[in-house]
Amino acid sequence: MPVDLSGPLLSEFERTKKQFEKAVSAGDMETARRSALRCASLLRELARHVPYNGELYLRKARKWEEVAGQIERGEYGRKAVVSAEGRKTRPEEDEDDQFREYVLGLMAKSTITWDDIGGLSNVKMLMMETVVISALRKPAAIQPWKGILLFGPPGTGKTLLASAAAGSLNAAFFNVKASSVLSKYFGESSKIISALYEVAREKAPSIVFLDEIDALTTRRSNDTSEATRRMLSTLLTELEGFHEGESDKLVLTLAATNTPWDLDEAVLSRFPKRIYVPLPDKEATKSIIRIHTKGLDISRLDLDAIAEESVRRLYSGRDIRNLCQEAVWNMIREENRDLHKLASLPLEELRKRSLRTRPLEMRDFEEAFRKIKSPLTKKDIERYEKWAEEFGG
Repeated sequence: MPVDLSGPLLSEFERTKKQFEKAVSAGDMETARRSALRCASLLRELARHVPYNGELYLRKARKWEEVAGQIERGEYGRKAVVSAEGRKTRPEEDEDDQFREYVLGLMAKSTITWDDIGGLSNVKMLMMETVVISALRKPAAIQPWKGILLFGPPGTGKTLLASAAAGSLNAAFFNVKASSVLSKYFGESSKIISALYEVAREKAPSIVFLDEIDALTTRRSNDTSEATRRMLSTLLTELEGFHEGESDKLVLTLAATNTPWDLDEAVLSRFPKRIYVPLPDKEATKSIIRIHTKGLDISRLDLDAIAEESVRRLYSGRDIRNLCQEAVWNMIREENRDLHKLASLPLEELRKRSLRTRPLEMRDFEEAFRKIKSPLTKKDIERYEKWAEEFGG
């Protein structure tokens, strides 16, 4: 297991930065120059050990190298650093900017549409209504939901629903996983959350999708760290949405969880609309199969039989997608027995050849059923249905 050196490197950087500031104040510019170079070196090491902030640490390293060069040329003024843009700043002034730039890296435009999602007609209708109301002119008393919680078993299409909501609005889409926000450094998670909503308001209309929200907001207890409490407090404040003069800006927060019963009560209160995303029924299963076999001949398949077996096995949408993939690969291997032997050919030669296919048959799916297993049990589904009955709506 590699040794995590980021903590010691940060401590050494802070110590060296203080040496730089002390040397500048004392007029000892040679010591200041060496300290600036040392700061740059430490930041480059940090870029290797903290990947999610790598580019930002490198940018800061280049600024420190520029400072060292200015000192060497006698161009450096005391207690100020001249940035690349020509304005005077302190080297650490861009601390907050790094979080904005990191959040901008999470932003995307979704091309997913509602038609890309098989089944879930009731869920899609509820979300479509919210999106439509958000865009229509309306009396001030009529406000769309600002927070929607999507809960249900894994693989049921919660991320796709969020993507389709963003795609239908042509909105900025921030797909935020727990791992994108959580940081072991004190205070960083809170700053990322603040930057996330600041940028989302600037780029409105925006969809902020908090995937695995349970990992961010598990029930608070006496064992909860101060950093976690601070991050959760920041998130709750942002979800509350009290932003003077910005009520006309659409920032819709969608959150997803596979374990809604683990959520903090205060978080649940910020999501008044809670939608159960269930396993696909028979008709939804057939729609999902059609989506994932598009372009292939499925006329020989008994979709009803495949759908019934999928429902019996408690397959999620993801499981059905994997089932289709296995069936397709079974057909490909059968029709292209020596496919692996072509791996020695150059790409140009491969592009001249075509993959042999045939209509999908029931035996392809029978083989796939033997390989795809659902991790869910009927007891699991009953637990979701009970929570939906008590807290959904």
